[in-house]
Amino acid sequence: MEVETFERLLDAEGQQVLREAEATYGSVDELTLVTRLRRQGHSPELVAAATSQVALRRRAATKLGADAANMYFTPDALEQATRLRVAAHRAERLSATGARTLVDLGCGIGADLAAFARAGLSVHGVERDPLRAAMARANLAALRLDGTVGVADLTAVDLTPYDAAFVDPARRDGRGRTFDLDAFSPPWSFVVGVLADRGLAKVLPGIAHDLVPDGVEAEWVSDRGDLVEACLWGPAYAGATRRATVIGTHATATLTDADAPTEVHVAAPGDWLYEPDDAVIRAGLVTAVAVLTDGWLVDPHIAYVSSATHVATPYARAFRVLEELPYREKQLRAALRERDVGTLTVKKRGVSVVPEVLVRRLRLAGSETATVVLTRVAGEGRAYLVEPVLRTDAPVAGP
Repeated sequence: MEVETFERLLDAEGQQVLREAEATYGSVDELTLVTRLRRQGHSPELVAAATSQVALRRRAATKLGADAANMYFTPDALEQATRLRVAAHRAERLSATGARTLVDLGCGIGADLAAFARAGLSVHGVERDPLRAAMARANLAALRLDGTVGVADLTAVDLTPYDAAFVDPARRDGRGRTFDLDAFSPPWSFVVGVLADRGLAKVLPGIAHDLVPDGVEAEWVSDRGDLVEACLWGPAYAGATRRATVIGTHATATLTDADAPTEVHVAAPGDWLYEPDDAVIRAGLVTAVAVLTDGWLVDPHIAYVSSATHVATPYARAFRVLEELPYREKQLRAALRERDVGTLTVKKRGVSVVPEVLVRRLRLAGSETATVVLTRVAGEGRAYLVEPVLRTDAPVAGP
């Protein structure tokens, strides 16, 4: 879409086309909708812009909730946009430090900018792409939030007037999504410079620990069980070296490296098995779950924790261990058929098993549903029949 077309989408005619497309979208096929709107005298460019925005708004609802119905997007900018709950967490945490002004370097369509504004910060967005900048302004206005957006080279912005600078580097190149830090835009060297003091950066959750600069906190964040990002906090705002934040449906809980001992007891599974949240695993804080559950590791190199009793925790999913089963495939098949299992979920860590392939090979046809954990204990493969326990948002006593 050209900027001129987007500006037309914001005027009276464009808003009328957008309302008609919203009202009709999904009840007729797209060709019928486009034909109907063009017969009313609207230009092909305006009709295409309106119908694409309606489709993007539908797609954005899973990330941005009710806000999506009033916002504007490009496909790439929507893909990079932060989930509403995650952006809100970051903005509220920054606001709690006392920061009052923020510049968003590469603000895209303004999803994070809006979250910071909602948290009470005075915000200014900088964007290279004139279309995304125009959308960010329109999105702030649509959400009735204050803030400004400018078109500029974000690497040349003077950061001194702001309490904090936020950067979310684009992670796409000419071939699609990239995991190469050197291919980020702006480049990783610039991001490191922003982080030197009062900076924040959203990065891939797979970032290696040794890439995090000294004095910078790395916070891995999951949203309802999905590991979605890592946020790096410059020295002015760092509260730990490593942090895991788990955002549940009703509550948010956080662990840091201060909660995680370097060593805990290692033993075979007891009555309960815990699968730590992916944010906890990526942050290297599995031993903190062992402390919170009064438990131990089943292997020093595997992210499973066990305990003698059940402790509700938002940091891990709990499984009651019903019994140990044979690990070898033939004997495991016989044991599951004996228990009339037909629907099987296989969870595994530390063993070279592809769950979907194993389930097909077992050829189970019973009437019962079961979950089996395959893991390594004392260097040997082991299989356990377990019963999942509904995960809770309520944090346990302690951190």
